[in-house]
Amino acid sequence: MPTWMKALWVFFTLAFFWILEGYYSLVVLKYKKWRHAKVNLILLLFVMIINAIFGIATVGVFSWLQTSEFGLLHLFEAPVWVELLIAIAILDLIAQYFVHYCLHKVPAMWRLHLVHHSDKNVDATTGTRHHPFDFIIRETFALIAVIITGMPISFYLFYRILSVAFTYFTHANIALPLWLDKGLSYVIVTPNMHKFHHHYQLPWTDSNYGNMLSVWDRLFGTFVYGDTADITYGVDIADHTNDESIAVQLGIPFNKNVRSKSSS
Repeated sequence: MPTWMKALWVFFTLAFFWILEGYYSLVVLKYKKWRHAKVNLILLLFVMIINAIFGIATVGVFSWLQTSEFGLLHLFEAPVWVELLIAIAILDLIAQYFVHYCLHKVPAMWRLHLVHHSDKNVDATTGTRHHPFDFIIRETFALIAVIITGMPISFYLFYRILSVAFTYFTHANIALPLWLDKGLSYVIVTPNMHKFHHHYQLPWTDSNYGNMLSVWDRLFGTFVYGDTADITYGVDIADHTNDESIAVQLGIPFNKNVRSKSSS
């Protein structure tokens, strides 16, 4: 998939949910929407550049997989749809849930991930809010999942299309009917479910790590669901930082004034 097509899909889905949340808001955010979006969109630019660079490595990986027939999916025969589901599940587990768990539990990685959680007004653009080094780690884990499964490139592209849609869907400030959001959360990650992950204090901050499938959080005991009225966005250990300054956000991992979990 050409870079421009991936960028088009990102901007289309982001714009869709950004507009939608203006009509069906979960909470009234007292902020200037465009000013808030600026730092997140600048970080998106970094993400797109990194994604393009990793695209070169990805082509090399898939070329090697095609000739070597390495990977889990080459060990058995199954219908294409079964192999696709297995590939998506493994990608979601390794490249989303597991790496996200590590980003919270490994101190050095958490310093990078703080940028994502420092947003005090979570909306669709928050899905783009990743420190460049944070995103490099995520992309590396995605390639590891690809190698483990030995999936064809078409499966990976389908996963990336779904992943982008879920990223903006779950971060968007939209209100689904409670019965629908709660019902869907038994299978997939929903907007309400992910908002608890953006609560400013533990233990909710360290919960609901999934991106697409909620089964991993339920299986590993990290699932949380409650009243969204109790959620306050941000992260307490970096609450004093300016969440709308790109310079401040890029410097958070190296800012000694931002406490670590162990000292909080």
